[in-house]
Amino acid sequence: MTLHINESEVKSIFTMPRAIEAVEAISKRQAAGEVLVHPRRRFELPDGAFFHHMAAADVPGGFVATKQYTYVGGRLKFLVSLFSTKNGDLLSLIEADILGQMRTGAASGVATKYLARKDAVTAGIVGTGLQARTQLEAIAAVRELKSVKVYGRDTERREKFASETSARFGISVKAVTTATEATADVSIICTATTANQPVVSGEGVSPGAHINAIGANHMKKRELDAVTVARCSRIYVDSIEQSRQEAGDLVLGFAGHEQRWDTVRELSSLVAGICPGRTDDSQITLFKSNGIAAWDLAAAICVYRLAQEQKLGRALSFWQSS
Repeated sequence: MTLHINESEVKSIFTMPRAIEAVEAISKRQAAGEVLVHPRRRFELPDGAFFHHMAAADVPGGFVATKQYTYVGGRLKFLVSLFSTKNGDLLSLIEADILGQMRTGAASGVATKYLARKDAVTAGIVGTGLQARTQLEAIAAVRELKSVKVYGRDTERREKFASETSARFGISVKAVTTATEATADVSIICTATTANQPVVSGEGVSPGAHINAIGANHMKKRELDAVTVARCSRIYVDSIEQSRQEAGDLVLGFAGHEQRWDTVRELSSLVAGICPGRTDDSQITLFKSNGIAAWDLAAAICVYRLAQEQKLGRALSFWQSS
C-alpha cells in the first residue's frame, strides 16, 4: 500500500533539527558514492508555465525519490514520490511544498554549520517569503544568533516578517530599508529572492562573512554581483553539474574567468571532510544552493518513517490484483 502524506502532516512532524540531520547524513553518503543524483530538468509549457522533475537514489538503503512540480498561473505545486528498490513498491506520495522549504533551509543550515565563523551571532536576510523564514530557522539552529536584519521590497511584508520571526525564534529581528543595510556588518547572509539582478553588492559584504544564496536557479538570474563572487575565498555548491546549468550567480559571476569553476567544490565533500572549509576568520565563504533531489530523498525517507510511526497519512492502492 502507498501512504499519501499531506502538507499539514508534513508540517506537524518534519522539524528543522530533523531536516538538518537528514540533509547532513545524505550529504556524507553522497560523498561516499552511495547516492545517485539526477539534476533538475524543465519543460517550458505554453503561457509561461513549467514542469520540473528531478530524482535521487539511496543505493544501499534501497530508496528512490522523484520530485515533480508545476508552475502554472503563478502557482507552484510539488509532489515527491518515494519508491523501494527492493520490491519496486511506491511507498509514499508526499505533498512537498513545506518539505521543500524545510530541506532547502536545512541545506543552508548545514553549510552554515561548516562554513560560518564559530562566533557568528549576526545575520542579514534578503527576502521575506516562506523560503526566507526557513533560512533563518536553519541558521538559528546551528549558530546562537543575537540579532538579524531583514530586507524585502514590500514594507508591510518585511515588518511582518521581522515581528513574527522575532516572536517565533526569540531573536531580535529588525526590518531595514535596503538590501545593502541588511547585508552590512553581519557574519551570515542569506538571499532568498526572485530577483533577476543582483541584490547583494560585494563592497558591502564584511570580511569573514558567510553567504547562503538560494534564490536564483536560472543561468540568466543572479542575486550576487560579480564583485561579491570574486571576493569569496571558498565556494561550495550542491551539485557542480547542476550549477553549471542553472547557477546564474556563478555562470555570470565567472564570465571571463572560467577557470574559477576548477575551485568550486560540492557541499557533500565538505561535510565528509574531503575538502577544507574556512581556514581563517577573514575569508568570505559562499554556498550557492540550487536544490538537489538527494535532499528531497533524505526528507522523504524521514517524513515517511515518522508518518508510519505516528500513524499519519492515508493508504492508497496501486497495482493490486483484480
